[in-house]
Amino acid sequence: MLDELFKRFDGAYAANTLRAYRSDMMGFMQWSDHNDLQFDNLPGEDLARYVEHLSRSRSTATIRRRLMSISSVMSLAQLTDNTRHPDVKLTMKRIHRQKGRAQLQASPLTRNVKAKLLEVCSNDTRGLRDRVLLELGYETMRRRAELCAFKFEDRITSPSGQHGLVIQFSKTDQFGRGKIISISDELSALLDEWQAIAGDSGFILREISPDLSLNDQLSHASVNIILKRLQVEAELDIQPSLSGHSFRVGRALDLLNEGESLPKIMLRGGWSAESTVMRYLRAWEF
Repeated sequence: MLDELFKRFDGAYAANTLRAYRSDMMGFMQWSDHNDLQFDNLPGEDLARYVEHLSRSRSTATIRRRLMSISSVMSLAQLTDNTRHPDVKLTMKRIHRQKGRAQLQASPLTRNVKAKLLEVCSNDTRGLRDRVLLELGYETMRRRAELCAFKFEDRITSPSGQHGLVIQFSKTDQFGRGKIISISDELSALLDEWQAIAGDSGFILREISPDLSLNDQLSHASVNIILKRLQVEAELDIQPSLSGHSFRVGRALDLLNEGESLPKIMLRGGWSAESTVMRYLRAWEF
């Protein structure tokens, strides 16, 4: 039944959004089935029980996200959406009072942290790929999916000699209006070096086999794995461990400390809501 539901959504939403919806709905449907309940006609009091079940092992932020996914899928499928039922609201209020609303923020990958990670990059194909990931992620402030989607064909140079990358789609640009992200001469030179190995076309970030041969596009999950590996090799005690989102938080903090205005930081990072940026900055600025 889940496949039937998601056939209707295919192409209308970003792949990451659909992946999250599907994962959250799978958990909800499995719980419903285990308790002999029909997920597509679940009374508010039973949905509140599901929320209570989640609270035993999930953060409040995760519970809120799952409820949002359930609400979106139910509404789009024209099924009963009881996520705003009084019993569900009261249950969430109790959970917030018990566990708080705080959401664990990604650790910032600042310029200083990046320098230490670059020091442990090896002098082979994998090391060069890792350096490209670090510099590309830090300069562009893109999300994991956007970083992994960059292709060599997206590189451009303006008549004045300024280098850039064209981003075709993003979380805040679902309809592909497009945007040009300026990059430094240093990053452009690094991409030249990498392109000579990886080829003139195709994805910039690639998976690498044990024999150091290049494979297909780097997966989103691999970004986090690479950063955690480099963190361990650099012997950096950072908690929580670095992740793909660390690029955005770290560069935003560096820009703030350099005196950049909030609107320009938002523009550089592709944020549409001021509250999101402020949440990152408040969490780590001290």
